[in-house]
Amino acid sequence: MQAQQLTEIANELRIWIIEMLTEAKSGHPGGSLSAIDLVTALFFHEMKGITPEQKSGVPTPGPLPPHRDRFVLSKGHAVPALYAVLAKQGWIAVEELKTLRKTGSRLQGHPDRVRMPIVEASTGSLGQGLSVAQGIALGLKTEHPEARVFCLLGDGETQEGQIWEAAMSAPKFELSNLCAILDSNNGQIDGPVSQVMPLEPIADKWRAFGWHVIEIEGHNMTQIIQALKLSRDLHQQGGKKPVFILAKTIKGKGVSFMENNIAWHGVVPTLAEAEKAIQELKSELKKGGKIHG
Repeated sequence: MQAQQLTEIANELRIWIIEMLTEAKSGHPGGSLSAIDLVTALFFHEMKGITPEQKSGVPTPGPLPPHRDRFVLSKGHAVPALYAVLAKQGWIAVEELKTLRKTGSRLQGHPDRVRMPIVEASTGSLGQGLSVAQGIALGLKTEHPEARVFCLLGDGETQEGQIWEAAMSAPKFELSNLCAILDSNNGQIDGPVSQVMPLEPIADKWRAFGWHVIEIEGHNMTQIIQALKLSRDLHQQGGKKPVFILAKTIKGKGVSFMENNIAWHGVVPTLAEAEKAIQELKSELKKGGKIHG
């Protein structure tokens, strides 16, 4: 898919995110909206072996091929973005999105790999996802060296020490099949990341740990797919370093009253607020799908 098509899908899925969170009456809109462009690009453009089989034109989820690319959502609270993508791609029914966070639903507030086989790791305890992704990448390096692992991190969770242990060991094992992506929206539940526990200079730190660092605007789909292509090329050309994509994003992206507002980290909109948000998003879609910063 081209960048414009991917942008339009991501913007449509922003509407689905608002709708499912409003129905659930709980969840995390800010980080879901900041991450959706990145997750859309991964599933609809970059990752291989993760498209549902088609039978008579109908998406039919089948066994997952062992050579597939893997995605680990380390910032598990942003799982509405993942559910929206899985529904759009045909892994789950769109109607099932209404069951988010309900008792007995497969779609809980954090990813559950037991209930959802396409989910590679149960996450939500922040700081652990990169270690899980590294373990998967290490195994694939021997069994299926063509396969790659993508791990989406939140900047708040990279304050965790376990992240830096993984950041130190991945280059040691020359895991060029591992790509970590930081959804750097500078927001966590306690306030701006830059005030709670500053991370800068982020890019320099990851380079110092031995990663190949790519810096992009995380809502610019052209930059996203170019960064993912570079990550792929480095792996296929025999590179040794894991790749770290520093994606500068906006918390609550696409909804004017949510953007850069920490209050929307884990608070869902009222019916009136949801209607306003959806109207804004639909208006942008009519303009051609591009949501401007």
